[in-house]
Amino acid sequence: MSVSYMTHPLIKHKITLLRKETTGTNEFRKLIEEISMLMGYEALADLPTADIEVTTPIEKTIQPVINGKKLAVVPILRAGLGMVNGILALVPSAKVGHIGLYRDPESHLPHEYYCKLPDPIEERQIVVVDPMLATGGSAIAAVDFIKQRGGRRIKFMSIIAAPEGVSALMKAHPDIQLYVGCLDRCLNENAYICPGLGDAGDRIFGTK
Repeated sequence: MSVSYMTHPLIKHKITLLRKETTGTNEFRKLIEEISMLMGYEALADLPTADIEVTTPIEKTIQPVINGKKLAVVPILRAGLGMVNGILALVPSAKVGHIGLYRDPESHLPHEYYCKLPDPIEERQIVVVDPMLATGGSAIAAVDFIKQRGGRRIKFMSIIAAPEGVSALMKAHPDIQLYVGCLDRCLNENAYICPGLGDAGDRIFGTK
């Protein structure tokens, strides 16, 4: 099991601002993007590099660049879309896939309605993004779909998470790396994270 909880003061500060019910749509979007960039910096610390020759204004030198196949960022629709630009700001050449899931309001179980991944997915480092990890059902399903299509190297990034979701995801997929901005207290009877930040999708897109 590999779970990393973010400790950087900037991440903590920005997540606190996200939680405030008075934070408007525009600021909420910007905060999601900024937090995603800061978390991405941590999550991508192990990207492989290779040395190349570069000519500076002074001389030729051997310096490192990112090596291997391009990164694949896979948001879980729709809230995960808010995190994509934060990762792309770090790695503009990354490919972007999409997984569409919705949660049954009664059973809270996820249902797939769309899955499109960059090809060849099996050779890429995959970063799945979703601002909230609640029951873990959608996260587990998304990783299932990626593995079924050949994905192997998978990281999952979530800005806030409930202990129940972390436990469920890592039990189902102990081989992935999970990055969490803040671990919240619990889920309530409606499977919402407490204290949470409300519905991330609604707050990102200004819907109810």
